[in-house]
Amino acid sequence: MNRIVHTVALGALFIALVPAAAIDADAAQARKSAKKQTTHATAAKPARVSKTFQGNRAVATAAPAKRRIVAAAPPPRPSFGQLAGLHQVTDELDLKSSVALVVDQETSEVLLRKNDHAVLPIASLTKLMTGLIISEARLPLDEMITITDDDVDTEKHSSSRLKVGTTLSRGELMHLSLMSSENRAAHALGRTYPGGMPAFVNAMNIKAKFLGMKDTQYVEPTGLSSRNQSSARDLATLVSVAASDPMLREFSTSTGREVEVGNRVLKYNNTNRLVHNPGWAIGLQKTGYISEAGQCLVMQAQVAGRKLIMVFLDSAGKLSRIADAERVRGWLEANGHKLAAPTATIVRQVSR
Repeated sequence: MNRIVHTVALGALFIALVPAAAIDADAAQARKSAKKQTTHATAAKPARVSKTFQGNRAVATAAPAKRRIVAAAPPPRPSFGQLAGLHQVTDELDLKSSVALVVDQETSEVLLRKNDHAVLPIASLTKLMTGLIISEARLPLDEMITITDDDVDTEKHSSSRLKVGTTLSRGELMHLSLMSSENRAAHALGRTYPGGMPAFVNAMNIKAKFLGMKDTQYVEPTGLSSRNQSSARDLATLVSVAASDPMLREFSTSTGREVEVGNRVLKYNNTNRLVHNPGWAIGLQKTGYISEAGQCLVMQAQVAGRKLIMVFLDSAGKLSRIADAERVRGWLEANGHKLAAPTATIVRQVSR
């Protein structure tokens, strides 16, 4: 077996042992799950004073201090990569992502790899395939689509600024899905595909197979499900293909968008702060997060005179995927001229 992770068994074990995670920080903040409550005394507030009467004399007595309920923060849930021990693999750049792959898009030269065979949940990186299927279907972008109850997240119970009943064009939904990782927008795109959601998911998997993405499976179009899984190698293939689509490039790299919803104007921003950085020349990008997947990022960008594809999966901290991209860029700018294809791997591989 070439895979590091037996994803079906691991996924089943993870789902059986670990509660559903708070999800997709890229699209919308998840509603907080029920937390264990602990009781703490409230020392900051002075005790209330009441009066009692002894004969004709008033006597001040202090009422007992009220106690308030404070929610205890739940322990962080481990990602699939953490459960598989992928974070134990070290590398010279001290990357916080347990999986990384950097490839020269034009020559297919691998410049850096780390656990690139691992098959993991990919969170909202899923939406790149969602966008590719919609784009290649040539469906009318000006067709109006209404958000329905079917688009509400019942997987992770994440929130959304697109209320049920909101009507936007398919093009707007595409834009919000790729730029701001809007889950209801992505789900509505799949739901309104000819043949409905089953046909859409089938089209996603057929496209993955056609592209040679042997480690990839999709079960829905948002990435909220941990059963949407892939490897860094497969994702590099998807990024390369998606980067040739002008609409996907434009929508995924725009810095922000204002959308009129009834009498309101909603402002959306890109989930990847690097698109605001003039030091980066990014052609296509997508972020993703669910707790099972960790923080994820894929990009097509020009670095050190090369068109590169970067994949970072299962990064441990909220900003660590961005920091990893910066580390790789600095390393390439300093050492790119020394790299040769057969010796470019700088990390130890997990035995498999």
